[in-house]
Amino acid sequence: MSTSEKAPIGVFDSGIGGLTVVKSIMARMPEERIVYFGDTARVPYGIKSPETVKEYALQITDFLLKRDVKMIVIACNTVSAAAENDVRAKASPIPVIGVVEAGARVAIDHSTRNRLVGVIGTLATVNSGTYESSIKAIDPGMRVFSKSCPMLVPLAEEGWIDNDVAMLTLKHYLNDFQDKNLDSLILGCTHYPLFKDSIRTLLPASVDIIDSADAVAKLVDDTLRSQNLRNTAGKGSLDCFVSDKPQRFQLLAERFLGRNVNQLEVVNVA
Repeated sequence: MSTSEKAPIGVFDSGIGGLTVVKSIMARMPEERIVYFGDTARVPYGIKSPETVKEYALQITDFLLKRDVKMIVIACNTVSAAAENDVRAKASPIPVIGVVEAGARVAIDHSTRNRLVGVIGTLATVNSGTYESSIKAIDPGMRVFSKSCPMLVPLAEEGWIDNDVAMLTLKHYLNDFQDKNLDSLILGCTHYPLFKDSIRTLLPASVDIIDSADAVAKLVDDTLRSQNLRNTAGKGSLDCFVSDKPQRFQLLAERFLGRNVNQLEVVNVA
């Protein structure tokens, strides 16, 4: 555990989805070093039990703590819903940031017309009700409609973002929102921003699509500054670790980030 501003930020997800958060952090804080872990051997998390998700999350937390990180970012809505408090307790005293609250706050800000928020997420995230409880804790007058979309993570992991299969799957899932008069739709899984352009074509233009990655990056920045841990000098870096399929991960990561991923290693955290 590090209290040095030169130490890296640890970020983890079940696969490549958390790179949406990494991309936003790098854009906002180019001086920061980032250590990313994608649990590609055990993806998807969204269909697993909360107990299993907690076990995986704590194993990864141990790995990141051994890398002497100064902060942990849970770039996975399923983990944020099932195990954020457990990760926070294990990582203490270093700060832990989850994606759910950040996304909930942005959605509320964008839902002043009908006060209706939609959420799409994994089975685990939707069944947990974590977005609804987070939104209502901030604004009890908001209404929330949620839909689980379990096929989207495997499609994202395969790189099937806008082909016929992806579009038919998205149409099937989003059909439930057509008559809801939503103000905003939260992409409640960090894989889902990969489908953002396709989702935009399937919803009314009045619906704001909420990608919480930018909100998370701002919260990371604010938290590091408040604890005098923000690195504002030097050149940042990205070291990636996965539990399986490094070639596939590297291909998709470089395509999404628009940059080379030079540091990639397979590790066993179990």
